Amino acid sequence: MSLHLISFKTCPFVQRAVITLKHKKIDFDITYIDLANPPGWFLEISPLQKVPVLKVDDEILFESAVINEYLDEITGGELQPRDPLARAKNRAWIEFASDMLGNFYRMKMSKDKERYDKYRDRLVGQLQRVEKRLGDGPWFNGEDFSLADTAFAPLFRQNSVAGGKLSVIDPESMPKVSAWAERLLALPEVRDSVVDEFEDLYLAAMEKNGSYSLYRLAA
Repeated sequence: MSLHLISFKTCPFVQRAVITLKHKKIDFDITYIDLANPPGWFLEISPLQKVPVLKVDDEILFESAVINEYLDEITGGELQPRDPLARAKNRAWIEFASDMLGNFYRMKMSKDKERYDKYRDRLVGQLQRVEKRLGDGPWFNGEDFSLADTAFAPLFRQNSVAGGKLSVIDPESMPKVSAWAERLLALPEVRDSVVDEFEDLYLAAMEKNGSYSLYRLAA
């Protein structure tokens, strides 16, 4: 069986799949495309015209949560709780993380203070919900590293851009989230889930979009 991941270099949803692949030491190939000018072959195989797409031999999988569950299930399934209710609750929090990534992107790409503050406040409120959900750690489900951890890790990686100077995580009011994020960012599979030029590409995209965040960074 061959696994081939289709990616965009700064996409956090692709990073979820890469983290899982590397964590489970699964062999895979990866191809990067430009989502602003996607090749015709990609549009043919991607129903939503989004990444990630995973080619499993000649079959196509899309959506990061689906891809991650598949990768886990073909290699033992230990990254998901065994209890059906706990597994369903994890899936719900993974969806919550996806919504957070959307708000994070809209915040970072906002061109003015009003929109920036709107999405920042929304994101901070979501982080406070996560803070209440977390236990003593070290991971989302306690001692067991899971797909929920792989779902949130890309958010923390993007939040750490520019040395954390634009971070929305307040260690005093969110100590559990802060500690969890630090532990995730220290993992080799999280560090290696992005390309070497990730930060330059990410900041360049913000600059191109006239991001208000960069005015805060320069202040």
